[in-house]
Amino acid sequence: MSLFDMNGPLMYNLGKLANIFLCNVLFCLFSLPLFTIGAALSALFACMQAIWDEDEDDIIAKQYWNAFKQNFRQGTAIWMICLLAAAFLGIYYFIVTSMTGTMGRVYRISFFMMCVIFLFGFQYLFPLQARYRNSVRNTLKNAWLLSIAALPWTVLSILLTAGAVYLSFFMNPNGVSLAVFLWGTLGFGIVAYLNSIFFNKAFQMIDPEKLEAAHEAPREALFIDEEHAGFF
Repeated sequence: MSLFDMNGPLMYNLGKLANIFLCNVLFCLFSLPLFTIGAALSALFACMQAIWDEDEDDIIAKQYWNAFKQNFRQGTAIWMICLLAAAFLGIYYFIVTSMTGTMGRVYRISFFMMCVIFLFGFQYLFPLQARYRNSVRNTLKNAWLLSIAALPWTVLSILLTAGAVYLSFFMNPNGVSLAVFLWGTLGFGIVAYLNSIFFNKAFQMIDPEKLEAAHEAPREALFIDEEHAGFF
């Protein structure tokens, strides 16, 4: 088989990379209004999951657009809630850093814990929004429950994202322009694609299809799924 055979592994993987590149560019463009970042993230995770499952359409741009429209209302609402939470943490930070003594240390520890809790749930919000049909309230609840239930995958996902940001922006401060270019072309897509490995492992704990295939049911109805009631 020729190296450049259209059905060979090289061309196959280049096709995947091209789809990731296109989704990454679309994500950046659709995020420009800022308030649409939630819907854009949901669409990005939907497409990365489809690429990972080899279920992407021939026209990935159309698939991204359809996912963006489908998740626009709830993805935007979830994003607004995240911005409010981040604003609260920012205000709380300025308050606690002005405090001294024992109480100051206690409040700084509480700030750190709140940031960790926020990051844990944030990792799953938009992948869940992209994968399952649920209300905003149940998506928020499921994200934080799943972050604890699948703690090892949650930590690995956070480390992967933090490591990518550190390597591109902080390891070489003089290469910020290159880092911006890389994130604008492939960075968000590659990180979302690799995170799909961890999210797939986490979703196996609650996925109705997986549970049905294994003839299993969760011990307690901790997770809420409006489409598959009782599973998640």
